[in-house]
Amino acid sequence: MRRPVSIEPAKGKLGVLTPGMGAVSTTFMAGVELIRQGAAPPVGSLTQMGTIRLGKRTEGRSPQISGFVPLAKPEDLVFGGWDVFPDNAYEAARKSGVLEHEHLGKVEKFLKGIRPMKAAFDRNYVKNLKGTNVKRGKTKFDLAEQLREDIRTFKKNSGADRLVMVWCGSTETFLAPQAVHKSLKSFERAMKENHEAIAPSMLYAYAAMQEGVPFANGAPNLTVDIPAMMQLARDRALPVGAKDFKTGQTLMKTILAPGFKARMLGLDGWFSTNILGNRDGEVLDDPGSFKTKEESKLSVLEYILQPKLYPQLYGHIHHKVRINYYPPRGDNKEGWDNIDIFGWLGYPMQIKVDFLCRDSILAAPIVLDLVLFLDLAHRAGMKGIQEWLSFYFKSPMCAPELYPEHDLFIQLMKLKNTLRWMMGEDLITHLGAEYYD
Repeated sequence: MRRPVSIEPAKGKLGVLTPGMGAVSTTFMAGVELIRQGAAPPVGSLTQMGTIRLGKRTEGRSPQISGFVPLAKPEDLVFGGWDVFPDNAYEAARKSGVLEHEHLGKVEKFLKGIRPMKAAFDRNYVKNLKGTNVKRGKTKFDLAEQLREDIRTFKKNSGADRLVMVWCGSTETFLAPQAVHKSLKSFERAMKENHEAIAPSMLYAYAAMQEGVPFANGAPNLTVDIPAMMQLARDRALPVGAKDFKTGQTLMKTILAPGFKARMLGLDGWFSTNILGNRDGEVLDDPGSFKTKEESKLSVLEYILQPKLYPQLYGHIHHKVRINYYPPRGDNKEGWDNIDIFGWLGYPMQIKVDFLCRDSILAAPIVLDLVLFLDLAHRAGMKGIQEWLSFYFKSPMCAPELYPEHDLFIQLMKLKNTLRWMMGEDLITHLGAEYYD
C-alpha cells in the first residue's frame, strides 16, 4: 500500500448507516448527540480523546489525534439505519435500557427523528429474533438492490456528502467460506439463486460497496471476510474493517495475555463465562449463532501466545468460553474469568477477573472511531482490509499470507504509526538509542 499523496478534506456531512438499530447503534447515536450538546464527554474514543506522539521524546510534540489527521467532526454526522423492529431510535434506546433518563431525556427529540428502514432479514440466520419490519423480495439479489436504493435515498434526503456503513446487527449462524464466495461473479449468481451461503449481512456489505460506501463489520459474521467482497472492495477502491467489536471479556484477554507472554509466565487454562440479557444475549442463546461468536473469542489466545513457538508455556492450554442468556442482567454484561498460570520452577498461581461491564457503552465509541477512521482512509485513497484498525476487533482481518495480530498494544502502535505514515511523520520504534550516544 502506497502512502497517500494527499487526503481529501472532510467537507460537508458524513452519513452513518447502521444495519441494526438496537442497543449499540442507539447508544452510539445518543452519545454523539450528547457530545455535540456538551452534555457528556467522549470517554473511550481514541479519535476524540487520544493524543499521538510525534518525533523524539525531547521534542514534546503530542497533539490530539483529531487535530493531527483531518477527521470529520461529530457535528458533521447524520444517522440512518435498518432494523427488524419498527421502533424509532428513541424507543429502541429506551427499551434497551442502556442510558439513564438523565441522558435519554436530552436526546429524545433527536432520536425520535431517526426511524429504521425495513431490514433485509432471514430467521434462518438469526433464529431467536422475529421482526415485522422486513423487506420482501423474490431473491437475495432483489433485496440487495432494495438496500442500494435505501442508501441512495438516505444520502439524498440527509444531504450527506459521504457515507460509512457499520454493521451493528446480530450475530448470524456460523457459515464457513464456500465456492460461491470465491469471486464476485459467483457471489452475484448465488444471490440470484437464493443460495444458503449468502447471509443477510453480506447483502448489506454488497449494497454498501456497490454504492461506494466503506464498510465495517461489528459482529463475528463471515460477511466481508470472503474473496468476493475483497474483490469488490478493490474494484471500488473502498476500505473495509472487520470483524466483531472488541469489548468486555475479549478486551481484557488482549490486555492480560500479552503481559503473561512478555514475562514468560506459563498458562495452563483460561475459563471464561458471561451472563448478559440484551438482544445479543438472546441471539447467542441459539447454538448456531453462539458457534460464530465462540470461533471469534477462542482465536485470541492462540495468536497472542503462539503455542508452537512456546510449547512449554502455552502448548497445552485448556481454553473454554461460555455465554449464558440471563434477561435480568440486560445490557450490563458480567464476564468471569478463571486463569491458571504458572511461574518459576512451574509453581502454579491463579488470577480471577470479574468484569461487570456495560456492553453498549464499550461498543459505542468503537463505532464512532471506525466511522471517522474509515472515512479518513477513503478520502486518503486506501482500499481493502485496513489492518491498522485491528485495535477495534476481536477477530481482525488481514492479508491471506499473514496471521492476525491480537495484542492490543501492538495494534495500538500499528494504528498510530499508520497515522504518522499517512501524514509524512517519522514512525516511532521506541528504540531511543540516540539519547545515550
